[in-house]
Amino acid sequence: MARKETVRNAEELVERIMKGNDASHDAAHVWRVRDLALTLAREEGLFSSESMEIIELAALLHDIGDYKYLRDPSEERIVENFLEQECIEEHKKIKILCIIKQMGFKDELAGLVNLELFPEFGIVQDADRLDAIGAVGIARCFTFGGSRSRVLHDPAIQPRSDLCKEQYMKKDEQTTLNHFHEKLLKLKDLMKTKAGQKRAERRHKFMEEFLNEFYEEWDGRA
Repeated sequence: MARKETVRNAEELVERIMKGNDASHDAAHVWRVRDLALTLAREEGLFSSESMEIIELAALLHDIGDYKYLRDPSEERIVENFLEQECIEEHKKIKILCIIKQMGFKDELAGLVNLELFPEFGIVQDADRLDAIGAVGIARCFTFGGSRSRVLHDPAIQPRSDLCKEQYMKKDEQTTLNHFHEKLLKLKDLMKTKAGQKRAERRHKFMEEFLNEFYEEWDGRA
């Protein structure tokens, strides 16, 4: 099957599966991650058709089966079934699934991420994390918090430190602002590629400026 047809089928799968998600994890998020991942790949010197195919498919499929939106346990196999139906070669399929299953922040907290993995992994992970920070990241953070009726900010609830995977996944009592301190402000130093690191610097600075302004306004100092 031609690669273009596989990509088109993946795009249709994304639109169908993610149409009920809030705007923090919708198809537009996936398109941004895909486009950014392909740009990072070129900047990192990965021009082979095989690498670009792995990167594009992993980026497109990375949020299908996300635990935050899981409606049915069977959804965890959607990506695997799709790759089999599209007759993706076994070595490519292994890499794509490895990227998707290990790229999450919670997995890095658990020490499950092998930093010596193939370069395609770091590119897709960096692209996804870049979309979580900066101006778009701020918008996504508040969109997700609002969708879960999360408290915006409560000075009495302090951000949790030294989180493990299990603690990170329990967010019921956390505020939206604390998510910046528990995850988003940490992502700059977790970038795997030089191209990702460069972009993260600017986005990180923008978040810091936003938070400073937010706290001043919250306290009536601005």
